[in-house]
Amino acid sequence: MRHRSKTVKLKRNASHRRALLANLAISLIEHGRIKTTLGKAKALRPVAEKLITLAKRDDLHSRRLAIAFLRQKETVQKLFSETAPASKDRQGGYCRITKLGARMSDSAPMAIIEWVDLAAVAEDAVVEEVAAKEVSETPAPKKKAAKKASEEVVEVAGE
Repeated sequence: MRHRSKTVKLKRNASHRRALLANLAISLIEHGRIKTTLGKAKALRPVAEKLITLAKRDDLHSRRLAIAFLRQKETVQKLFSETAPASKDRQGGYCRITKLGARMSDSAPMAIIEWVDLAAVAEDAVVEEVAAKEVSETPAPKKKAAKKASEEVVEVAGE
């Protein structure tokens, strides 16, 4: 029976599971959203939220704990400088899991896990980037370029 056993084992031993979760967390921090299986996404959420909580404390000890888990100083720097400040007003629930359906090859349930607060920041950055590209390519007014940029963001988000 499954009485109060919290650890999702993912059919791996402890060291393999820890390495898998660390790699998933690194990818999530670097890219902001990742597509993975539903089980891995559900196992990653508590790990990622604990890392955000560490980063929100922003002291030397929490930075060292994050480096010990992730083993990449550049990723920890991004976690502390970009990801955690975006979630400074939120008291939990930093990740969002969206179910996608079954994978074609083996019918494994797939999901997207992403940061709740960085989604809006990323969309704004894409809009600004596309608008800047449109302005530099054609002499169209900025309003038309911004409108085209927002339409492209909708297309990107629909993928």
